[in-house]
Parts: sequence; structure tokens; C-alpha cells
Amino acid sequence: MATICITGPNRGIGLELARQYRNRGDDVLAVVRVPTPEISATGAEIFSGVDVSNDQSVARLAKELEGRKIDVLINNAGIFRDRNGLAEMSVEAVREEIEVNTMGPLVVGQALSPLIADGGKLAIVSSNLGSIENAARASGYGYNISKAGVNMVGKMLSLELAPRKIAVLLLHPGWVSTDMTSHEGPVSAPESASGLIREIDALSMETTASFRSWEGKDLPW
Repeated sequence: MATICITGPNRGIGLELARQYRNRGDDVLAVVRVPTPEISATGAEIFSGVDVSNDQSVARLAKELEGRKIDVLINNAGIFRDRNGLAEMSVEAVREEIEVNTMGPLVVGQALSPLIADGGKLAIVSSNLGSIENAARASGYGYNISKAGVNMVGKMLSLELAPRKIAVLLLHPGWVSTDMTSHEGPVSAPESASGLIREIDALSMETTASFRSWEGKDLPW
């Protein structure tokens, strides 16, 4: 039985991660802004009032978790605010996406990495839209930029945490049918979560700093 800490597990992929980890007998620490009945029903231990874009909020979480040990930290919390091209894009929305999607995992990593057990794991839910090589459309500036940025966050964390044998993984969950995608994605949340868990289970120091899809494929940076 492992202790899994997940940010943003109120719905979608995060909720399915919490459900599947709980169903196999792991302890889940669910880090949320406001708990929902769905996450409460999983039996996860809930830490509410946490906004990953707020440094003080994350610092309070770290204080609350002081003395605990985390086997796997999953930075899942994320937003997709602006899907427009350059002319119609909201600069404020882009800033918000970078604050949550890029800075959030960095701040959480800084605050909670001391609590990850030596030999543990840190995963970040990124996206293939953060792949510079695969960039093929001029829209969704904030989301794409924020995911490219968080890939670098993950790479740097892997270097920082290597002496403690903590492996780091960047994950593409697929185009998943959730509220974020207006339920248009062809991949179900349970399918995606199952694939992500499989990838996290397989992660080792030999594969640290990998960028992988839920299907088990290496992705280009």
C-alpha cells in the first residue's frame, strides 16, 4: 500500500486517478480547493482550501502534511482558459494558465518534494500540446505555452531530485472526455487514468525525465 498525493482530483482525470488508486488499496491524499461529493465518496483523505497558484495556500498544505511521507506526488491540477488565436486571445487568460499549469507544479514541487520518500516518484500531467516539435496550430497560446513550460519544470525537478532517487515523469493523458474538453474527447477518464497509473508504476530512475503518453509512447519535446 502506497501513499499517493494528487492535486486537483475533484473531477475528470484526477478523480479517476483517486478512484483507481483507492480501489487497489492505496492511501490517497486529495488536494483540492473545494471538495466535491465525488471525491469524498472515494474515501480519500481530503485537504481543502488549496489553490496551487497561491504560494501561501501551498505553504499551508506543506505545514499540514509535515511529518507525512508521500510515495507518489501527482501534479494534476490544471486549466484551459483560452482557445483563441493571436487576434482574439485574452492575455489575462494566458497569464492565468501559466500561473496554474506551469507555476503550480513548480510551487507544489518546492513545497512537497521534501515529503516524498527517497526512492519515490513525482508525476506531472502535461499534454502533447506542450510538445514544441508537434506544435501544429496557432491557437490556445496559454495552454500550449504553459505545458511546454511545465515540461521544463519536470526536467529540472528530475535533476534536483536525482540524488534522492526520486524519479520524475511528464504525462500526456490523451484527449479525454471531461468538462475541460466539453466532453468531446475520444478517450474516457477511466481509460486515461488507468494508462497514467500504468506509466507511473513502471517509472524508474532509468526512465526519469521521460515524456510519455497514457498509451505508453514516448513523446517528442
